Amino acid sequence: MAASAAVGGSQASQPEVSAQGPALDKAATAAHLKAALSRPDNRAGAEELRALLERFCAAVRAYDPAALCGLVWTANFVAYRCRTCGISPCMSLCAECFHQGDHTGHDFNMFRSQAGGACDCGDSNVMRESGFCKRHQIKSSSNIPCVPKDLLMMSEFVLPRFIFCLIQYLREGYNEPAADVPSEKDLNKVLQLLEPQISFLEDLTKMGGAMRSVLTQVLTNQQNYKDLTSGLGENSCAKKSHEKYLIALKSSGLTYPEDKLVYGMQDPSAASSTLAVQGFASGTGALGQVDSSDENSAGKCVDQSIMDVLKHKSFLEELLFWTIKYEFPQKMVTFLLNMLPDQEYKVAFTKTFVQHYAFIMKTLKKSHESDTMSNRIVHISVQLFSNEELARQVTEECQLLDIMVTVLLYMMESCLIKSELQDEENSLHVVVNCGEALLKNNTYWPLVSDFINILSHQSVAKRFLEDHGLLVTWMNFVSFFQGMNLNKRELNEHVEFESQTYYAAFAAELEACAQPMWGLLSHCKVRETQEYTRNVVRYCLEPAPNQVTFHLPLHRYYAMFVSKAVKCQELDLDSVLPDQEMLMKLMIHPLQIQASLAEIHSNMWVRNGLQIKGQAMTYVQSHFCNSMIDPDIYLLQVCASRLDPDYFISSVFERFKVVDLLTMASQHQNTVLDAEHERSMLEGALTFLVILLSLRLHLGMSDDEILRAEMVAQLCMNDRTHSSLLDLISFKNGIVPGSYSFESVLSAVADFKAPVFEPGGSMQQGMYTPKAEVWDQEFDPVMVILRTVYRRDVQSAMDRYTAFLKQSGKFPGNPWPPYKKRTPLHPSYKGLMRLLHCKTLHIVLFTLLYKILMDHQNLSEHVLCMVLYLIELGLENSTEDELDEEASVGGPERCHDSWFPGTNLVSNMRHFINYVRVRVPETAPEVKRDSPASTSSDSLGSLQNSGTAQVFSLVAERRKKFQEIINRSSSEANQVVRPKTSSKWSAPGSAPQLTTAILEIKESILSLLIKLHHKLSGKQNSFYPPWLDDIEVLIQPEIPKYNHGDGITAVERILLKAALQSRMNKRIIEEICRKVTPPVPPKKITSAEKKTLDKEERRQKARERQQKLLAEFASRQKSFMETAMDVDSPENDIPMEITTAEPPVSEAVYDCVICGQSGPSSEDRPTGLVVLLQASSVLGQCRDNVEPKKLPITEEEQIYPWDTCAAVHDVRLSLLQRYFKDSSCLLAVSVGWEGGVYVQTCGHTLHIDCHKSYMESLRNDQVLQGFSVDKGEFTCPLCRQFANSVLPCYPGSNVEKNLWQRPSNKSVQDLIKEVEELQGRPGAFPSETNLSKEMESVMKDIKNATQKKYRDYSKTPGSPDNDFLFMYSVARTNLELELIHRGGNLCLGGASTAGKRSCLNQLFHVLALHMRLYTIDSEYNPWKKLTHLVEDRNQTQVIQLYSHLHSPINTVLFTIPYHFTCIVKVLFTLLYTQALAALSVKCSEEDRSAWKHIGALKKSTCDAEKSYEVLLSFVISELSKGKLYHEEGTQEYAMVSPIAWSPESMEKYLQDFCLPFLRITSLLQHHLFGEDLPSCQEEEEFSVLASCLGLLPAFYQTEHPFISASCLDWPVPAFDIITQWCLEIKSFTERHVEQGKALLIQESRWKLPHLLQLPENYNTIFQYYHRKTCSVCTKVPKDPAVCLVCGTFVCLKGLCCKQQSYCECVLHSQNCGAGTGIFLLINASVIIIIRGHRFCLWGSVYLDAHGEEDRDLRRGKPLYICKERYKVLEQQWISHTFDHINKRWGPHYNGL
Repeated sequence: MAASAAVGGSQASQPEVSAQGPALDKAATAAHLKAALSRPDNRAGAEELRALLERFCAAVRAYDPAALCGLVWTANFVAYRCRTCGISPCMSLCAECFHQGDHTGHDFNMFRSQAGGACDCGDSNVMRESGFCKRHQIKSSSNIPCVPKDLLMMSEFVLPRFIFCLIQYLREGYNEPAADVPSEKDLNKVLQLLEPQISFLEDLTKMGGAMRSVLTQVLTNQQNYKDLTSGLGENSCAKKSHEKYLIALKSSGLTYPEDKLVYGMQDPSAASSTLAVQGFASGTGALGQVDSSDENSAGKCVDQSIMDVLKHKSFLEELLFWTIKYEFPQKMVTFLLNMLPDQEYKVAFTKTFVQHYAFIMKTLKKSHESDTMSNRIVHISVQLFSNEELARQVTEECQLLDIMVTVLLYMMESCLIKSELQDEENSLHVVVNCGEALLKNNTYWPLVSDFINILSHQSVAKRFLEDHGLLVTWMNFVSFFQGMNLNKRELNEHVEFESQTYYAAFAAELEACAQPMWGLLSHCKVRETQEYTRNVVRYCLEPAPNQVTFHLPLHRYYAMFVSKAVKCQELDLDSVLPDQEMLMKLMIHPLQIQASLAEIHSNMWVRNGLQIKGQAMTYVQSHFCNSMIDPDIYLLQVCASRLDPDYFISSVFERFKVVDLLTMASQHQNTVLDAEHERSMLEGALTFLVILLSLRLHLGMSDDEILRAEMVAQLCMNDRTHSSLLDLISFKNGIVPGSYSFESVLSAVADFKAPVFEPGGSMQQGMYTPKAEVWDQEFDPVMVILRTVYRRDVQSAMDRYTAFLKQSGKFPGNPWPPYKKRTPLHPSYKGLMRLLHCKTLHIVLFTLLYKILMDHQNLSEHVLCMVLYLIELGLENSTEDELDEEASVGGPERCHDSWFPGTNLVSNMRHFINYVRVRVPETAPEVKRDSPASTSSDSLGSLQNSGTAQVFSLVAERRKKFQEIINRSSSEANQVVRPKTSSKWSAPGSAPQLTTAILEIKESILSLLIKLHHKLSGKQNSFYPPWLDDIEVLIQPEIPKYNHGDGITAVERILLKAALQSRMNKRIIEEICRKVTPPVPPKKITSAEKKTLDKEERRQKARERQQKLLAEFASRQKSFMETAMDVDSPENDIPMEITTAEPPVSEAVYDCVICGQSGPSSEDRPTGLVVLLQASSVLGQCRDNVEPKKLPITEEEQIYPWDTCAAVHDVRLSLLQRYFKDSSCLLAVSVGWEGGVYVQTCGHTLHIDCHKSYMESLRNDQVLQGFSVDKGEFTCPLCRQFANSVLPCYPGSNVEKNLWQRPSNKSVQDLIKEVEELQGRPGAFPSETNLSKEMESVMKDIKNATQKKYRDYSKTPGSPDNDFLFMYSVARTNLELELIHRGGNLCLGGASTAGKRSCLNQLFHVLALHMRLYTIDSEYNPWKKLTHLVEDRNQTQVIQLYSHLHSPINTVLFTIPYHFTCIVKVLFTLLYTQALAALSVKCSEEDRSAWKHIGALKKSTCDAEKSYEVLLSFVISELSKGKLYHEEGTQEYAMVSPIAWSPESMEKYLQDFCLPFLRITSLLQHHLFGEDLPSCQEEEEFSVLASCLGLLPAFYQTEHPFISASCLDWPVPAFDIITQWCLEIKSFTERHVEQGKALLIQESRWKLPHLLQLPENYNTIFQYYHRKTCSVCTKVPKDPAVCLVCGTFVCLKGLCCKQQSYCECVLHSQNCGAGTGIFLLINASVIIIIRGHRFCLWGSVYLDAHGEEDRDLRRGKPLYICKERYKVLEQQWISHTFDHINKRWGPHYNGL
């Protein structure tokens, strides 16, 4: 069916094709096509049709006035956003438009689209024209010709039917899902059938503007729709489909308006009168709260129809209806969006979308796939609502705002529950239930996101704020969140189930309430905020005890609008505030939250589980704080500034439940708080007051000051990266990321620390750290406390502050938090400072100072710190005039009942208090004393009446104040403030009886401070007024020495400020100091207090003990590290001087790191070195080219590995194997370039039996390890370095000293004979001992360390030659790698760079032992061929001059160490001849004849055998007898330079050719005999190594230029042996000239291996690779990766490329790196290392401008290569240290 429709579609559009030709031509074409298509085999016809269609498309495209890009993409597409060019924050560009526009220096980022989107290039409503790309800059519509009428005539005729056909399918296919079973399967079937049709429509939209406008006409034409779909005709099929459509409407809860209403413009009031569904909100009474007298109630009725009436008048409308019904199929969404570049369509579609808005949300709510659906809805809506013009138009014409708010209300109504926030009689309030799926799954986000989006437009927001009815509805919506997720404190049992609903609650408040609020605030210019106030206040009732909700969105709305009104609109604060009673109610909930925070931190809510801590943290967390805690504190500040200060202060202490603690008595009872919580609650209350009084965020700070304060607070806690700073600083003031102010403030307060790579392997990001002057002047502990989520961050800030003071020498001890001056208050909030000057606070401060001085329990340094902070704040903000103050002292005795004479702190400080009456338990010590006699009062102008002692109760004070404020009947007042059980007067009977005692105090705040100074400093009379010595102190206000310091400094600073403020104070301070303070009388200490003191003392002692232990441990650790790094490793146990008369060598002694015993290694109990064996292909990556290989970033730049060392050696071996006998080939080459086994050790040794039991214990250990014990892996028991085998140490000394005494008297000839005899005897394997078993087992380990293909090179599998070659190559690989680690030469000399950690000596022992087992093929004995003239014409052996000279001929080196120098000399002759032969091939014909001539002349001289000219000419003359030089192709081997060879360049070539051999041989000698390598300059390396190896006679003079030939020492006459070797070549080249030449030229000068060179900018790599298709399955891989060693493109975890259960990256790591792979993950910018069966994330070598990684490209900022990091990566690869340096390894199970 679908197929026929598709063909129908294409057939239908077929006649359009040839619309340009004559009619006759068209008819003929049509007839011809019809015939072709109706044949059984209609492929030819289909082809023709396709060709015609393509011609048609091209014709239509020519008329495309594409001014807009409009490219639509789906989720996961990579797009760009440029904030510099964007007008709307949602603006996005496709990669092509972005790269073709000019965005240099802009603030842009790349992102992966989550919901899909469309490119805005060319749309000037959304972005600035300067950002358009080249294609969309020109307004091209002007010069596009008009579309010919007949071109699209057919389309206009066919398309309505085609679309109607589509709609009929959609109607037919839809069946209402049964209640329980979702019918997604059926829907998907229908959609699959319709795939071709929808794709066809999509293709049409891509034909450009001309076709789009036709489609728009078709989709929006109402007449067409009416004619085709009314279902009124005879056609039964149409009737049936119309019925199905009506059923679908009905079942969606929608009504279809009757005909009479239909075709007039649907009049909303008429519609609502017939169809309004009443009682929409009656179930919950939420809207019922809108007064019926409200003038907008009629308007609200209309909104009922918003939810329930839908009328379709065009195809577009019904098409959208079905799109929604089918839950937004991707194809349909793409089609609808592809049409958007057509302006007319855009408007029509937006209106249609708004019309269906309510229906969309209903569907979403029911959907089972709400996530996918949400994304697709937003994909559409963000395109429509980001455009301000369009948003304004639909707001005006289609009531968009009404619809949105109504729909939001409707969505939330289904999940309301009764609020339990207050008493039952007021239970009108309902809140959302956070456990509902709607909230838990965030289903409401598309709606809220649209709402925020349209509120970002000024015109729309203005409309919203001006519409009274809308605001009321919106506030109703917000009120649903007021008091949600109520927590009740568990007092007995721990909760069984910890609910996680708080996530939903915080998310809902942030998204649904706070974000729209910030949106509105950014445009807020409203005069009247009174309306909100009334609404807000409706639900503010006093909370029941032990309950808290963190969600008060109405309070926060109110607070933020008030703040805005005062700050920006300069309204008078009092005009927007309610009356006092209302303020009292308003402050209760926010205050309850602050008290609960303290309770939670005091562990009082511990029975509620972890989630309550989670809530407390989220409340202050950076993303929430500016919408939660900041408005709450601001609201409390506003209340405090307007309410009576005594009332406010007492409310605070009452809420924090510490009223009972504030007594002068040493004992008290707290009826509402356990003793262990008292201290932290008191700290909480004081800290809260300090924050309340010193925070200025909304009280007069400018935006830049706020930003600076926030930034300083975050930086003081920890150094931060740029991105984490951006994330932590809430952008509340319209500061957007990357904005100018952010960057300028950051550079002002912080220094940038560039990213470093620490030796431990952890990579640091670029960090910002506070400048010194910031610590000095701007560190603000109050802001830090407000902004910390974890308490440890406050400590961290203080530690960093302490470190700064120590380092800068400002203060050596443990400082207290510094006091920071505040920005001035905004005049409206001046009242806040009255809190500091109220008697209640002064009494509290006095009491606390007294208690601290008397060492009462439950007080801490923190309490004292906060008390002093409050006193200092009071002194800083004192207002009263000094004179008034002094005059008032002599006034009438008006303060009979109160402690202090006035309210000003400055004067109250000096006021002495003599007696205090306290209520104490009868058991208290105070009761025992006699009541004091009525003594006369003290002097100092105290007006204290001697007989009346002070008594004070905070609760009573509060009650009294409240009574004063509200002069009503007492019953009413009591109802508002319920009597608290906490009041002292109604203590429960069970407690001991309280009696009244009178205490003699005789102190003032000043005297208490001075005594505290003595107490803190531990000295009597420690305080001496500074102004007595230096009067200047009183004149200059700021004295730096008092800025930083501890409690003593703080007290001094306060006393100085008090003296500065009043002469009286100054006088009194001097008086107090003059009286020598008598020692504080020894207090009678109660047993309880004694306990506390003992406890403190014990704690102190324990702390000291702990410190001591730690110090001891640290020193032990240090000495251990020193020895561990310096473990006596085998080579250096014995001094290395080589003297002839040497005492007998002592045996090497080893320490076992497991059992701790020391001793030599023996046959029965061998010791072994901890080693890591790993296969390595690093050597194979050496190239002969200096030019580094680059990572390919275009199709042209592919890398072919033909020039790597490994490839060259492979070619060589296969060439040799083609022409020569296999066994001789294996002795003539060297393998292990790829997959060679590298052995490294940490230098620690252990007994092999100890190791076995260690492995056994690891096997039984259940802990998850990062390694596989079954594969023999373990970590060194001492240094925890990764290892996988143990290399036995050979008994005896570990240096062949005795063998080194050269028998110098023997001639070379005798030595050669000895070597031959030794070779003839195969070595017998030593008898079966533990040592020999271990040697065998380690040999097995070595073999298993690499893959089989890297061990078997022979044509006959299992041949002994193979093993022989493999063992030789292991030795060789290790020497070559050491050479590379030394930088490719031995100029530095000295011991091995691995230092004491080299294990080569032991390794050579093991290998030599095994190699002696092999006899060398007697007919092919390389040694004989080197040292004898043999008449052998056997053509199957490899020619001598083709042997790879670092090859098994060196075997001799292992087998017989005695004759080392002799063997080296013999081998050098062959090598030199090879060099000459290669050189001769490289020369041009003229050069050759010239050299031949020159050499021939000198042949008769005495040292002809040591002259390279003679030897070269001889080689040339010998080789020219054959065909070697005859071939024309020789040119390619000639040197590049056209200049003839000079003697200097020849000498250099010969030396370079021989140097690698000398280097490897010297290293071997160094490891076998322990001789140190001499260091030298690069140019003399050859001669130094030659003499070190004994090739140069000791008396050799080096005046004249060094000649390499002087090292030659021919065992047989030179010319004879050369003739013999050249003959072999001659006979071979008779048959194979080319190969003969290729084999002669060996490249011996390999450059050091390197990783590929990466481009500067990461985007270059990303753009090329992230769209590149996989070569196996031709799809774009989900996780593409690229190998940094060879540049291969691979799929990470790609199943398409899996082979025998190995994924592609693992496979590639085996083929390319013998088990080690280094991959760059394209989509994450991270490097991943695969090592064998494990992998780890290494980090990134690309960092952004701030030195940060961007893993997974989440931030999408431009990234640049960090060369230092890349060098470190390369270094780890070359030195094989990935296993040791990177710590986080995990198994990959072959799945990468």
